[in-house]
Amino acid sequence: MPSPPTRQRKARGKSAPQRPYHHGNLQQTLIETAVQLIEAGGLENITVREVARAAGVSPAAPFRHFANRTALLTAVAEEAMTRLTAEVERGLAQEAGSNPLLQFRAIGHAFLRWAIANPTHFQVISNRAVIDFETSSLRSRNDAIRARVTALLEQAQAQGLLRPGDVMRYQIGSRALVYGLARMYVDGQFPSWELDEEAALENSLAVFDQFIDSIASRS
Repeated sequence: MPSPPTRQRKARGKSAPQRPYHHGNLQQTLIETAVQLIEAGGLENITVREVARAAGVSPAAPFRHFANRTALLTAVAEEAMTRLTAEVERGLAQEAGSNPLLQFRAIGHAFLRWAIANPTHFQVISNRAVIDFETSSLRSRNDAIRARVTALLEQAQAQGLLRPGDVMRYQIGSRALVYGLARMYVDGQFPSWELDEEAALENSLAVFDQFIDSIASRS
């Protein structure tokens, strides 16, 4: 299995290099610049003014697209959700025709692949304090993935593929597991568990597979 992309280290106190903006899609440029600044200096240091400076536009220019910092970071989170949804669809396509438990497993794998390949997007979308999760498109798109997971687990239970238990608890447990593994990777905790960060994806997938095995029916 190929190694995941190396997570960019946070360089506190440094900013992304300024790149003068000439033409094109300013809104997308601002989103990409915000991601670069977060990677360079951390999420807590991001401001609309700093994004404008790094993008090479006037301080007022971003406000034609984003009313404030929350709006800008919500746009970053929406791009993250687009990438996550695409990864989920790819994973499910590979398991088309498989039983529902294997399709559920594919969604967990997709989340881990996305989070480890896009650590900055994961940091933004998982921090509800800095984005407008409830009234943006994020809520409905997240609910759609959640509903899919619920349906697959219910089908797996109906087909006798799961050990007796509460489907909602299985779902919460799986969510906590993939989220926690992604958080461990982003926070650089794998080495303290004597795990190579270059093998973060491989190890995370193996942990999730062990969870699947623990809830699968033995019959």
